[in-house]
Amino acid sequence: MRLVELIPAPYRMLAVGGSLAAVAAGAAALAWQVQDWRCGQQLAEQSRLQTDTLNQMTLASAEQLRAEQSKRLALEQRLSTSEQTHYRALSDALRDQGRLRDRLATADLRLSVLLDATAAGGSSTVPTPTATGGVVHGATRAELDPAHAQRIIGITDVGDQGLIALAACQAYAKEVSTPK
Repeated sequence: MRLVELIPAPYRMLAVGGSLAAVAAGAAALAWQVQDWRCGQQLAEQSRLQTDTLNQMTLASAEQLRAEQSKRLALEQRLSTSEQTHYRALSDALRDQGRLRDRLATADLRLSVLLDATAAGGSSTVPTPTATGGVVHGATRAELDPAHAQRIIGITDVGDQGLIALAACQAYAKEVSTPK
């Protein structure tokens, strides 16, 4: 005797249909589970690839950041050296100008200007004296008043400081704009 024959006739079709539905549902559940495993593996692989890509991007940006920081540090060092050089030049110039002012103040040094010996002396009819024997050879010079000499030195001091500052600014601009 078979199992199907034990089921009453009106319910046999229902039992066979239920059995087929159960088998179909089991097959669908099994297929669903297999698809879940396959999709899970694909998602895990995509996640791993994305993680690897992000790690590579992070390493590349960190390396670029280190390179930029080392460039900035090198530039700062070059600018510091340049600043020290220009500061030293400025302080040397100021010291030399101070010495010159001191020498002018103590009359150790006198500023003089060349006189134009070829210019006509206006209404002066006095002939130029003949040169006498002496140690100084060359054009005739006139000494400046010490107060005027101090003012001239003050003006040249400001000019020298301006030139030194300009040279420092130009060196800074060149250093910053030159790619290394």
